[in-house]
Amino acid sequence: MPFKSLKEKLSSQNYSISFGEIIKINATVITASGLKVSIGDMVKMISDETAQESMGMVTGIDGRIFFISPFSFVEGFCSGDKVFLDSTGMNIPVGASLLGRVVDPFMNPIDGKGNINDSKLAPIIKAPIAAMKRGMINEVFSVGVKTIDALLTCGKGQKLGIFAGSGVGKSTLMGMIVRGSEAPIKVVALIGERGREVPEFIEKNLGGNLENTVIIVATSDDSPLMRKYGAFAAMSVAEHFKDKGLDVLFIMDSVTRFAMAQREIGLALGEPPTSKGYPPSSLTLLPQLMERAGKEEGKGSITAFFTVLIEGDDMSDPIADQSRSILDGHIVLSRELTDFGVYPPIHVLNSASRVMNDIINDEHMQAVMKFRRFYTLLKENEVLIRIGAYTKGSDPELDEAIDKKEAMYKFMSQNSELQSVHDETITALIALMGAK
Repeated sequence: MPFKSLKEKLSSQNYSISFGEIIKINATVITASGLKVSIGDMVKMISDETAQESMGMVTGIDGRIFFISPFSFVEGFCSGDKVFLDSTGMNIPVGASLLGRVVDPFMNPIDGKGNINDSKLAPIIKAPIAAMKRGMINEVFSVGVKTIDALLTCGKGQKLGIFAGSGVGKSTLMGMIVRGSEAPIKVVALIGERGREVPEFIEKNLGGNLENTVIIVATSDDSPLMRKYGAFAAMSVAEHFKDKGLDVLFIMDSVTRFAMAQREIGLALGEPPTSKGYPPSSLTLLPQLMERAGKEEGKGSITAFFTVLIEGDDMSDPIADQSRSILDGHIVLSRELTDFGVYPPIHVLNSASRVMNDIINDEHMQAVMKFRRFYTLLKENEVLIRIGAYTKGSDPELDEAIDKKEAMYKFMSQNSELQSVHDETITALIALMGAK
């Protein structure tokens, strides 16, 4: 091997001269000693027997010993194996060559399309945008979904949550947003979901088109640390393009699996369980991720959609509750509307966009208020109408709502293959609510 190639290979390993040793191993934490480390340091473990290598992070220190959460499985390691400090830290390569690719949290390709050559390194963990450097959200961000564009209008740089139980249609709505949004760059983080869903999401929901899209994958069979930092790595990729002045769409599925990964890590390190077994670190981790999205003065923006799995459709779930308090709006998917045949099944009355009032005109707002009022009247009087107990003429406003009921449900329904045009959608809503 030429000397130059050997030198480059050795320098890329970033081993420290000194090393520590593994003294104890369990399923989720490796205990080691012999190195001076700090919380958050990256280490590489090497088996003396098989030369197997694995990355890990220092997550706890007790005197002269320290605890490592591995990024992969611990099978194959034993006491006495070497631990080296990795001087690169928590940095990943980012750049334009990631576009159109499917990668793991370390930006290693998993799509079989060859290596990714990006020389710029970006930290996985980064402070959120400073409060006084955030730009005002004053532009509409169209996603090509009629119900969202018209009734829950999203702004450029806004953070929204998609809350739904299992099997209600989160992935389908995600695909509609990715295909229909006007963002020049799209970053999709699939965290903790089934491996089967990754090719299905690409082929079915995205139509196999990954143009200007990066997909970061950490499936449910990956280690908790890989799932946790997969979300942070995906946000770092989005921030790279935002810093170049581009508007980025960031979608993550799901926050719940991300929080569950931190629950596994926290409990293994001895944190006390709180509501539903989540340790305090699971809740404090959410704003560290979500607040990194937004609009920054003099740069681009990250408009983010975070899906939240609500078990048993319970909106009081601690992760759902904490997420709602951090995000700038929430989109709730209803199992009832799914049964009724309305897709995407967005429950307009339970959903809200906190910046909508600032980015739409008065005519649009009046149409939205009227739509919500009619929808509320129909829900409140549904039983009376169905059994024929309501007499037409008793309430003129309810009469108008009944007349427009079919048109309203038609407006809320949209084929998953179609993308709506924003201006046409708003015009249709105003016409629907304005006609007597």
